[in-house]
Amino acid sequence: MRKTVPVIGMACSACSANVANKLNSIEGVNEASVNLVGRTALIDFDPSRVSLVELKKYISDIGYDLVIDEEQSIQEIEAREWKLLRRKTIMSWVFALAVMCLSMGWVDVGCRDSANQLSLIIALACIIVCGRQIYVAAFKQLRHCTASMDTLVTLSTMITFLFSAFNTFLGEIFWGAKGIEWHTYFDAVTMIIAFVLTGRMIEEKAKDSTSSSLRQLMGMSPKTARVVQKKEPVESDEAGEMVPISTIEKGDILEVRAGEKIPVDGEVTWASSFMTDDAAYVDESMITGEPTPAVKHVGDKLLAGTIPSQGRLRMRARQIGEDTALAQIIAVVRQSQGSKAPVQRLVDKAASVFVPVVASIAVITFVIWLILGGMEAFPQAIMSAVSVLVVACPCAMGLATPTALMVGIGKAAERQILIKDVTALERLCKVTALVSDKTGTITIPNKDIVDFTSTTDMALDEREKLKPNVSIAIEKLKNMGIEVHMLSGDNDEAVSHWAQQAGIDHYKSGVMPVDKEIFVTKLQDEGQTVAMMGDGINDTQALALSDVSIAIGTGTDVAMDVAQVTLMGNDMLCVPAAVDLSRKTVKMIWQNLFWAFIYNIVAIPVAAGLLHVFGIDFQITPMWAAALMALSSISVVLNSLRLKYMKTI
Repeated sequence: MRKTVPVIGMACSACSANVANKLNSIEGVNEASVNLVGRTALIDFDPSRVSLVELKKYISDIGYDLVIDEEQSIQEIEAREWKLLRRKTIMSWVFALAVMCLSMGWVDVGCRDSANQLSLIIALACIIVCGRQIYVAAFKQLRHCTASMDTLVTLSTMITFLFSAFNTFLGEIFWGAKGIEWHTYFDAVTMIIAFVLTGRMIEEKAKDSTSSSLRQLMGMSPKTARVVQKKEPVESDEAGEMVPISTIEKGDILEVRAGEKIPVDGEVTWASSFMTDDAAYVDESMITGEPTPAVKHVGDKLLAGTIPSQGRLRMRARQIGEDTALAQIIAVVRQSQGSKAPVQRLVDKAASVFVPVVASIAVITFVIWLILGGMEAFPQAIMSAVSVLVVACPCAMGLATPTALMVGIGKAAERQILIKDVTALERLCKVTALVSDKTGTITIPNKDIVDFTSTTDMALDEREKLKPNVSIAIEKLKNMGIEVHMLSGDNDEAVSHWAQQAGIDHYKSGVMPVDKEIFVTKLQDEGQTVAMMGDGINDTQALALSDVSIAIGTGTDVAMDVAQVTLMGNDMLCVPAAVDLSRKTVKMIWQNLFWAFIYNIVAIPVAAGLLHVFGIDFQITPMWAAALMALSSISVVLNSLRLKYMKTI
C-alpha cells in the first residue's frame, strides 16, 4: 500500500532525513521518501504488518508527527500551523525588543543587576513560550541519537542562556575578581529565537507558493454533485439534489449544467445545448490543453474537473474518488514532487553529517580561543562557538533541490506535461536524441477512412494529418541540439511524406517493435542520451529502454504506465517545453546548491573568528548569525520561485 501522509515539525533537510530514516527502519515499511518542501511522506508499507497509527507513534517519538486523520485536509493543517508560527514569531520579537531595551540601557531599571535579572526572566519566557517546540524536538532527537537544525538552535541558545545566567549572579565574583570584563547575552538568546522563527515563517510562506500548482489541480475537484437518481436513469426534468461528492456511488445519474464542474468520471446519458438537442460542449482544456470545447454525445466519456461550456448534460458515474483521471493526475504530481532526484540523495547524505560536523567545529573553535587567549578569552570563546552553531544552515542545502523540483513539476503540470518520475525531469536536460513513433504521436489518423489505395500526396493528406505545431516543435528541438528520429511500421512513401511535412531529417519505415528497441540501444551505444516518444503497445519496449520515456495521453494505458512523462494534449510544443523546463530547473538546482554551500563555507569560518588571524578585527556575532542563517534559507526558496515566472517554450 502506498500512501502520502502530511508530516508536521520538519524544519530542515536533517529533519526530513530523520523522518525518512526512521520510517525506512520500521518493519513492514518497504520504502519511504520524505518531501521537506511539500511536508509529506510517501510511504510504501504492508498494512498487515504495521498500521498508520503505529507509524505515527514511531515518528512522534523522534519529535515529529504524521497526520493520519483523513477528515483533516493538508490545507487546514498548514493554515493552523501557520497561524501558530506567526503568533510565536510576533511574541518572540516583543520579547527580543524588550531585552534589547534593557541591555542597551534604553530603559532605566535602576542598576545593572536588576536589568540582567529582568532580562533573564524575559529570555526564559521567550524560550518556554516561543521556542518550546524547538527544544522538545531537539530533546526527542537526542534520545534517538539524531540531530537537526533544532539541535543547533537548542545548543546555541541554551549555552548562551546558561552562560548569561551564571554571569548574572556570579559574574562579578568569578570574572571581576580576575579583572576580566563580563557581560550577559540574553539579547542574543531572544534574537536567535526571533530570527529563526521569522525565517521559518517566511520559508513556509514561500514553500507554500512552490506547491501552488498542485493546489490548483486539487481545486479543480468539485466538493458537491447534483444527483438526479441513484444508479438508474430518469427522463424527468427534476432539478436533482446537491450532495457531498463523497456520497456519490458508481452508477449514480448526475446532472451538470453550464459553468459547473463535472464531479466524477463517467459517460453521457443525455445532453442538450442551444445549438443541438443531442449534444453538449465541454471545456477539457485543464486536462488536455485543447482550447476548443469537446462535443459530447450520449455514450461519450466525461472527466472530473472539466466544465460544460454550453448546455447541460446527465451522466452515469463510472470512476469515483481516487479512481478518477484527475485524482490520478494529482496523485502522480504529488508523488513526483515527493520523490528524490539523484542529486538530492547526495545532498541528504551531506545533511545527515552536517550537524555533528558543525557541533565539532564549534567545540574546536572554543578550544582554540581558550588556548590562544587563556581564561580571559573564555567569554569570547563561548560567543564564537555559539556563532558557529547559529550561522550554520543545513536548511539552505536541504531546500535547494526540492524547492526547484516542486516548482518545475508544478509548472509542467500547468502545461499539460505530467511528470511521473522526478529523475526524468533531471535527465531531460541531457537528451541529445528524440526517437518518435509516427501514427498517433506525430500524426492524427482519420479513423473514418479505412480503405486506402492511392499513393498521391493528396491521398496521404486525406489519410493522416499532423498534430498541432509539430513542425514548429521539431524545429525548436533541432535548435536545442536534439536529433529527431521518426520510426514507423508504415510504408516508405507515407513515412517519407510525413517526415518531410514535419521537418524530420532522420526516419525509418517498416519498423517492428523490436526494431525500435534495437534503434534506441544503438543510439545509446553511440553515447547519445535518448528520449523515446510513443502512444501504443508496440512502443513499450523502446519506452522502457530509453533514458527518458514520453507517452501521449490519448494513447494506450500500457504506454502511459511505462512512460516517465505523459503529454496530456495533442500540442507537440509540449516536447521542447519539457526539455526547456528541465534545463531551467536543473540550472536552478545547481545555483541553489552552489550558494548554499558557499554560504556555509564562508560564514562558518568568519563566525569562528578566522579573520582575526589575518589581522581583521571582524566577527559575526550570535545575533547576526541568526539573521544570516534565516536569510540563506529564504534566499534559496525565493530563487526557486523565480522559475514560476520564467517563460518556457
